[in-house]
Amino acid sequence: MVRGSQEVSPQGLTRELRQFTGLAASFFRAAAARLGMTVTDLQVLDILESSNSSTAGQLADLTGLTTGAITGMLNRLEEAGLVRRERDPQDGRKVIVKLVEDKDEKQKIGPMFASLGKAWEELVADYDEEQIAFLQEFLKRNNELTRREIISLQEAPAHEGEVYSAPLEDISRAQLVIVAGLSELSLHARPKMAELYQARFEGPVPKVTSKDGMVTIRYPRRLLGLGKLQGTAEVSLNTTIPWQMSIQVAASEFNADLRDLVLSELEIKGSFNALRVELPAPSDVVPIQLTGAATEITVRRPAGTALRVHLKGWATSFVLDDQIFNNIGKNSRMLSSGFVPTAPYYDIEITGSSSNFVFTAV
Repeated sequence: MVRGSQEVSPQGLTRELRQFTGLAASFFRAAAARLGMTVTDLQVLDILESSNSSTAGQLADLTGLTTGAITGMLNRLEEAGLVRRERDPQDGRKVIVKLVEDKDEKQKIGPMFASLGKAWEELVADYDEEQIAFLQEFLKRNNELTRREIISLQEAPAHEGEVYSAPLEDISRAQLVIVAGLSELSLHARPKMAELYQARFEGPVPKVTSKDGMVTIRYPRRLLGLGKLQGTAEVSLNTTIPWQMSIQVAASEFNADLRDLVLSELEIKGSFNALRVELPAPSDVVPIQLTGAATEITVRRPAGTALRVHLKGWATSFVLDDQIFNNIGKNSRMLSSGFVPTAPYYDIEITGSSSNFVFTAV
């Protein structure tokens, strides 16, 4: 469709939006150079101007910086008196960042944006109220879409072998969901890691998302069917917060070293040649559910940690510390030596089957 001398089409609108985004980036570069600031410094100040306040994690997401880099920037801006950090009155665990309104340096920034703002106001005057409402809704939706795309680009590298990660921010609890068919899957608790998680993949690359503390790693359904298992995945987890895990995989080998983790719940479903799990010391009753089939399942825990086991499946050989059972059947219940129900322990339910189960304390 042609309106006046201009072609009107979705493709034409997309071109204008890309040009708008490019010109906005050029404006920030020119303004930052005039002020003697970095582009990201100015970008952070503009975000805080429009949003009133933000967390460091949100600023990292919107600028594409790591949490470490954004912390260094905020230290510098705070020393210059441009921003201040304070506890969120609604949630004392969170730290929010705000502009310092009466700082002289901020007064130098204002006129640059004021000029563009005045030009926008004059442009808007050419449109009626209904058109303005439409444009406002369109831009609001576009901004939200762009935010999601920025986070997606940060979390999902395009090439095999790169590292996926997400910032820890102010997350107090986390959940890991994995749906996969692999040759090998490895989980690690990594002390002193700044990120919420890190993941590396070889072979097919899954879809990886992270939102509100929930990390999801999901391989396409076409890779979960019959055929030879291919590819490997290595996932490292932050050890400062408790984790709930739901793992549904078919794998030749699945190794989970969770010794330094705060584990609140673990569910493993699937089929394995070998499943090996290293558990941390529990701080409460921690439920573990094992479902599926495996040739060998080995679960190790710290010495002195109690277990309660309910075997709903079957096992050719079942070892619980110094207790040995052969050809054990359904609805068998076992307790580790010295089990005390008032102390923290692992409550394990097994609905799968294995040639060899080994539960041992080390």
